[in-house]
Amino acid sequence: MKIVIINYGAGNIQSIMFAIERLGFKAILSNDREEIKSADKVIFPGVGEASSAMTKLRESGLDNLIPNLKQPVLGICLGMQLMCNKTEEGNTKGLGIFDVDVLKFSNNVKVPQMGWNQIYDLKTDLFKDVSENEFMYLVHSFYAPNCEFAVAKTNYDVEYASALQKNNFYGTQFHPEKSGDVGEKILRNFLKLNSKI
Repeated sequence: MKIVIINYGAGNIQSIMFAIERLGFKAILSNDREEIKSADKVIFPGVGEASSAMTKLRESGLDNLIPNLKQPVLGICLGMQLMCNKTEEGNTKGLGIFDVDVLKFSNNVKVPQMGWNQIYDLKTDLFKDVSENEFMYLVHSFYAPNCEFAVAKTNYDVEYASALQKNNFYGTQFHPEKSGDVGEKILRNFLKLNSKI
């Protein structure tokens, strides 16, 4: 199985690479359009600030490629947020895969949310054999509100979508690669989508 992690200079890439290796697979780091298109699975990571990340995607033409991919694609953290219409972070236009706008947490809570929080109302095969209310690791100041694409929810200040899915596109606000055994199970479930592993 060919697993490509999109390398566009805004990623928590090493920890994802190690998590995939722990599952017995190898991943390729690439920003090459043909390599990404030929992958069986694509992981779209993200750490950092939205507007600079989108600038890097536009400069490499990946902003046009990613929304047209046909294989399973997993956006993680900022990667998921950039798959939405736009984000309040830097008033940045996203890739428009998920028809939802990313908002900033209010001043009623400590921002960023950093640490462990529960996911619940789990849907789709991404969460196969994952129990309700498991704790996942999160670090973020912005969130995707609850919407029709939500396949997991978390409560922090408000109830929000901690995972999204539309067709072959998946996104997690939490970091599965930093969330212990349960996070690795979610990564394995993603790798199993449309596969015989």
